Amino acid sequence: MSELSGLEIRQLRVSFDGFTAVDGVDLDVRPGDLRFLIGPNGAGKTTLVDAVTGLVRATGSVRFGDAELLGRSVHRIARSGIGRTFQTATVFEELTVLQNLDIAAGAGRSMWTMLRRRKDVPEPVAKALETVGLTEHAGSPAGTLAHGQKQWLEIGMLLVQDVRLLLLDEPVAGMSHDERQATGELLQRISEERTVVVIEHDMDFMRSFARSVSVLHAGKVLSEGTVAKVQADPKVQEVYLGHAVDSSATAANEGAPDTAVVQEA
Repeated sequence: MSELSGLEIRQLRVSFDGFTAVDGVDLDVRPGDLRFLIGPNGAGKTTLVDAVTGLVRATGSVRFGDAELLGRSVHRIARSGIGRTFQTATVFEELTVLQNLDIAAGAGRSMWTMLRRRKDVPEPVAKALETVGLTEHAGSPAGTLAHGQKQWLEIGMLLVQDVRLLLLDEPVAGMSHDERQATGELLQRISEERTVVVIEHDMDFMRSFARSVSVLHAGKVLSEGTVAKVQADPKVQEVYLGHAVDSSATAANEGAPDTAVVQEA
């Protein structure tokens, strides 16, 4: 595993036909962080990740470690140790879990040999199976996995590529409560060795597992910090609730479950 690296974004702008989707964003994600990006629909969260991974053109600067990413192709950015998932898991459903991981890892083998069953499992693949909790399903077709397990497999496919920055787009969408809990614990384990950024609409999940939070609104960073700091920010309350919560009432309710503030629009 390479040394942990952080993500540094400066004055990032993305425009489509005169509409500015990301408007001068500055963002610092420290190495090994588990950062959540939240905000109303249309805030620019996914577009920001698209810019980082080269899927849309942008201006400004995006640095991961010592590498400037803007201007690079999607493939060169991926080779820099950056990987992402989308809202719908993309796996080869007719192939086994092990074969999916083998293909992702490459392992210096031909496509034919990767599709054949074999006795030996490469160490990185075995480690990824254990990390994402799919060791017992290694020989099962990916199409037979539960919804949450497919998301874990896709994360495992990034791990075998030695991705050092994971960008995950709503990884718990459609999951059961138990799957969300297991996914949060998985992300905590992964972030011990990698930097993880999560776009999320599930605010209960965010409150349970985020180490830090960035709130985007209208293409700009509205607020940043811990979950508690962001939830107490009057600007965030204004965006999500239409009004700022009285600070004395917030103090009186400190420590109580917060079900109102930062609920997704």
